[in-house]
Amino acid sequence: MRFDILTLFPQIFDGYLQQSLLNKAIESGLVEVQRWDFRDWTTDRRRSVDDKPFGGGPGMLIMCPPVFECYEHVVRQAAEPGRLIMLSPQGRRLDHELVRELAGERRLILLCGRYEGFDERIREGLAPLEVSVGDFITNGGEVPAMLLIDAVIRHVPGVLGDETSSRYESFAEAGLLEYPQYTRPREYRGMKVPDVLLEGNHQEIARWRREQSLARTRQKRPDLLADSLDE
Repeated sequence: MRFDILTLFPQIFDGYLQQSLLNKAIESGLVEVQRWDFRDWTTDRRRSVDDKPFGGGPGMLIMCPPVFECYEHVVRQAAEPGRLIMLSPQGRRLDHELVRELAGERRLILLCGRYEGFDERIREGLAPLEVSVGDFITNGGEVPAMLLIDAVIRHVPGVLGDETSSRYESFAEAGLLEYPQYTRPREYRGMKVPDVLLEGNHQEIARWRREQSLARTRQKRPDLLADSLDE
């Protein structure tokens, strides 16, 4: 799977691309990540990418020309045209369903904004899928892009060491939160591993885990249970 990141700050991703799981996926050829700087498509000496909004108002907006020309160049760099994503607080919420949908693509092109955002004609002319990672504002689209990449690559075959891992995580099974998990030692500072997990009865373990998932979801995210009942 290929990711193309269009940004004003490609260097922000230096350390991120070297982290273990993603780095291994890149080295094994399962994932490819390319970064592109909008400033490489500017024409003036200052390499300007932003300007004041018409009509007044605070801040600066990213202009159309460098974004359009950068995107058009990037699209031509691979046979697969890819799906264009704009990281935006106005977009569709990034949830498990959307992550799985995006993981079905072979190429994602990620638009990372800065300042007060993009000139509206970038939305109109390029028609990206807008994706929001939450109801809050970040300094730019780079961190949300990392979050999206991190979530999506877990569904790329071969990225996880155990191919069943993603099936049993929170939201993967019927939209429930994941059940509690334990490892050695069996007891630590008076806290014990539940007996059911030590007795080897897989049917009872499955039942216990299901009950725990339901209880945890009811306590922490009751909205998920409400969503399930509405479907």
